[in-house]
Amino acid sequence: MNTAALLDVAGLTRRFGGLVAVDGVDLSVRSGEIVGLLGPNGSGKTTVLNLVSGALAPDAGRVLLKGREIAGLPPYRIARLGVARTFQLVRVLGSMTCRENVLAGLAFGHSRQWGAAADQAADDLLAQVGLGGRGATMTGELTYIDQKRLELARALALRPELLLLDEWLAGLNPTELQQGIELVRSLRAQGLSILMVEHVMDAIRSLCDRCVVMNAGRKIADGLPAAVLAEPEVVRAYLGEADA
Repeated sequence: MNTAALLDVAGLTRRFGGLVAVDGVDLSVRSGEIVGLLGPNGSGKTTVLNLVSGALAPDAGRVLLKGREIAGLPPYRIARLGVARTFQLVRVLGSMTCRENVLAGLAFGHSRQWGAAADQAADDLLAQVGLGGRGATMTGELTYIDQKRLELARALALRPELLLLDEWLAGLNPTELQQGIELVRSLRAQGLSILMVEHVMDAIRSLCDRCVVMNAGRKIADGLPAAVLAEPEVVRAYLGEADA
């Protein structure tokens, strides 16, 4: 794993009226690293992903991608610089086939592809996420889990260096979870760096090199998964004072 920081976030802050959803958060993702972004519901994790991906602009702080400031850039520019994401609530293009959804990513990413080469690349990506042979299937015919797979294939079509996963493993049965863990692990083996919001602790322990834990908008821990998950402040954040 490369020790250089691919993503470097410093002092990241976002307010919604009187609510400070993200309060001076620092974090980094090194090249080839999987970092888990953890915390109870409402702690600001998805807002951090929105700030990194350009869905929101920060009120303060810096977001550096390979040393370049990207905070406040529109999402399409950040995507073309090498950042792709999935969403907590799955977003697929409902009037299109699976192949057409992936083709949209291939056409508008930073290395744009068209024609027969793009069709083959789309089918290869669908096979990679477990949707092989289903290129002509309308997205409305997919189960929720398969829609998640499709959304991931479309994100990978952008050929990112940094992949943001927002609870991508949530809602999977035990067999699907193990398949999902192996798929995420294979993406890292291909050179992707991953920042993943996740509540599935089996996945966190299996996949993450480091974990960053948030509570009420603030970062409260950062380190190796086993050490972070045992910290008293982290336990209190998840279980409450009486159970810590």
